[in-house]
Amino acid sequence: MNKIDEIIGQFQEADYQETLAMLLDYSETLPPLPEEYRDARDAGFNRVPECETPVFIFVDVKDGKVKIHADVPKESPTVRGFVSLLVDAFEDATPRDIESAPVNLIHSLSLDRKLGTRRMVGLSAVYSRIRSEVRKAGEVH
Repeated sequence: MNKIDEIIGQFQEADYQETLAMLLDYSETLPPLPEEYRDARDAGFNRVPECETPVFIFVDVKDGKVKIHADVPKESPTVRGFVSLLVDAFEDATPRDIESAPVNLIHSLSLDRKLGTRRMVGLSAVYSRIRSEVRKAGEVH
């Protein structure tokens, strides 16, 4: 899975300031939540409760390709950046690609050494939710 491996390499080589800058860049590229998911978000569905920041994740598998849609407030650029990184890395990936990605992606990205423990709980939960939703889609056996 080249895209996630490339991203991992960039983050592993980055120092603290570079890591924050990359997450900020990613935060600015998170696409807006499509209209068809907004009512569900507004009703509180698909929120990742372990994350202090209100993060909403919607995962679809269509024609064997993963589509991830998310909503994260712009006032939380670190979390928004991480979610955007996941959306970018896994967009149009196969369920098997996501299943074979590092289980402890936070560690692989070196975020656990650069960001606070409280953030790690939430970020890990977001990643786990995506992996779980892909499995639920029935595409990974």
